[in-house]
Amino acid sequence: MDGIEATRALAGSEVDDPIPVVIITTFDRDEYVFGALKAGARGFLLKDADQDLLAQAVHAASSGDALVAPNITARLLQTFASIDRPIAPPQPIDPLTEREEEVLAEVARGRTNAEIADELFISQSTVKTHVARLMTKLQARNRVEIVIWAYETGRVR
Repeated sequence: MDGIEATRALAGSEVDDPIPVVIITTFDRDEYVFGALKAGARGFLLKDADQDLLAQAVHAASSGDALVAPNITARLLQTFASIDRPIAPPQPIDPLTEREEEVLAEVARGRTNAEIADELFISQSTVKTHVARLMTKLQARNRVEIVIWAYETGRVR
């Protein structure tokens, strides 16, 4: 079984009690990244990632967030932004608050909770609360799905 199959078995949408998985690999190909995230991975790093980024990815995954290597995130966003999507994603039943929109924009830029807290002059726990509310309202499993929603709805370009 390869890493994507293992991720699907441990963290996929069919798993009753999914385990947070961070993929660490030498494969820097978009199809592998997409496959890993679709399989349920909460993080994706290359083996040359430094120990701080690795620790951040593990902490993010264990707290329900996601972290993808910054260079891969930039590439994913470029790819995603260039895809024409004929069907608009569903809007949340409860509209986003002004502060949730601000947090959404920062998450979509790939900012960490600490960076968002500094930018918006709020505590990290408040950022976590807003991210959790975004996940609930958008029916997103992780930050990656929040970012995808933000781009699909045109809230971020």
